Amino acid sequence: MTTNMINAADAGTWRLGDLAVNRLGFGAMRLPQTGGALVPDAVPRDRGQAVAVLRRAVELGVNHIDTAAFYFSPLRSANELINSALSPYPDGLAIATKVGPARDASGRWAEHAMTPEALRAQVEENLRQLGRDHLDLVNLRILGSHDRFAERFGALAEMRRAGLIRHLGLSNVRPHHVAEAQAIAPVVCVQNPFGIGAFAEQEQMLRLCGEQGIAFVPFYSLAGTRREGGRSGGDDEPAVGAVARELGASPAQIRLAWTLHQGPHVLAIPGTGDLAHLEQNIAAAAIRLPGEALAALDALHRRAA
Repeated sequence: MTTNMINAADAGTWRLGDLAVNRLGFGAMRLPQTGGALVPDAVPRDRGQAVAVLRRAVELGVNHIDTAAFYFSPLRSANELINSALSPYPDGLAIATKVGPARDASGRWAEHAMTPEALRAQVEENLRQLGRDHLDLVNLRILGSHDRFAERFGALAEMRRAGLIRHLGLSNVRPHHVAEAQAIAPVVCVQNPFGIGAFAEQEQMLRLCGEQGIAFVPFYSLAGTRREGGRSGGDDEPAVGAVARELGASPAQIRLAWTLHQGPHVLAIPGTGDLAHLEQNIAAAAIRLPGEALAALDALHRRAA
């Protein structure tokens, strides 16, 4: 497939509230650095390279970018890079961010935002870095069994009523969080870890979102258990490799295609700082898995789970 034929729209569209987005999007976590993400001593990525990746993503039809103020390395901030590369923002571009986790200036993890005041400060920091007067989508990300969930989501709902936030979502949650949040304000998406081999509880969340018309936005669908470290090219399962060879694709493309096959409400946000990898990821939007290949990957998923 030539690069001028690649388009994120090939995967179809879904709505985040009133925002129509292509189901193949872009995650900015890997953009500020090379190597592992979210570590204090990360090596900053070349600025020109990062800006080129963002602009190319939009050229190839990406209109859903996932970011966060805590995505940064020394010298580089994902939000600032997005602002520099894409502002003034094109019509139809949805930028989703998340609040809850926090890192100090050195890059070390700090206290989670547990109060309305702390969450307000994080929302305002995202607004400042992105150069926006409102945020398209804010996901409340939680860790473990944090309490005060309703209070924190309620604080974001109040900011939504005030016009600072357009839509609300959840990240790293369980089904009871979705029900609790929906009683406070509409939830347009859930971001949870999911991919081949994901735990059964994540499968439950995927199905729950589909039943309620909520977008399911998996993270680590490529990296799996390597998480922030990313997936290397030599650690894939033979079954994925076999399907990839049969279809003339890469294992990463097959993983993305399988994820998108899990339902029309599933959105993918693979991240990279490399132009070639970006184009490979977006090309996965056009891959249609034959029944036999899909069955083999489904079987691998069940075994790994």
